Amino acid sequence: MTFGLTGKVALVTGAGRGMGAETARLLAAQGAQVVVANRTVARAETVAEDIRAGGGQAIACGYEGETRSGNAAAVQAAVAAFGGLDIVIQNAGLVESRPLADLTEAELEATLAVNLGACFWLAQAAQPHMKARGGGRIVITSSVTGPRVAIGGMAAYAASKAGVNGFIRAAALELARDGITVNGVEPGFIAAPDLGRTGQDARSLALAQYIPAGAIGQPADIAHAMLFLASDEARYITGQTIVVDGGATLPESPLLM
Repeated sequence: MTFGLTGKVALVTGAGRGMGAETARLLAAQGAQVVVANRTVARAETVAEDIRAGGGQAIACGYEGETRSGNAAAVQAAVAAFGGLDIVIQNAGLVESRPLADLTEAELEATLAVNLGACFWLAQAAQPHMKARGGGRIVITSSVTGPRVAIGGMAAYAASKAGVNGFIRAAALELARDGITVNGVEPGFIAAPDLGRTGQDARSLALAQYIPAGAIGQPADIAHAMLFLASDEARYITGQTIVVDGGATLPESPLLM
């Protein structure tokens, strides 16, 4: 399967680095016209320039994921640039690490707005444009943290991602008649080279001993799962998530690996 996306228009949020940037590059390599959306526009422009330098089509735009208007503006940027919208990758996210006793109202609201609220507003804004083109694909970055496992100090993040999985199922049911699928990817521990976590740094190597695959994942591992769910080959899959964690959530205990 080649997952050809020629003629498709894709919006990727949180695409200035890491998994989002890798996904934007991969979709463009498969022929999609890509809108690289990111809060820091300079990072988005760097990714878009990389895509154009490789012969792809891409533009950069700013992205305010915490507001309804910010999400609508990103969708409109895609439609204005390329004439429509076929694929939305909602990857932008906020990670707050704070003990429950110290969590503030502002931190909780921001986490829920960016991680969960944006799913609602992007889908709402994208629906009429996808329906006009006979259907579309919405793919959301969820997490194993929340839906399957927990990490101390990350209750807000975990709750937001558990909510994301609920949204995926409910939105998939609503949008199916319009030919729009809604699915998600649940990453485990993934390297972030731009933040110094390459997979070979000390923290990553320490984590890797508890992962059955023997290593933490790379952004490309997530991008390829996103590509599949965004493709026509996944047209009969909706309301589902794919766990990409190297088997990390399989052992009942690290002692039983």
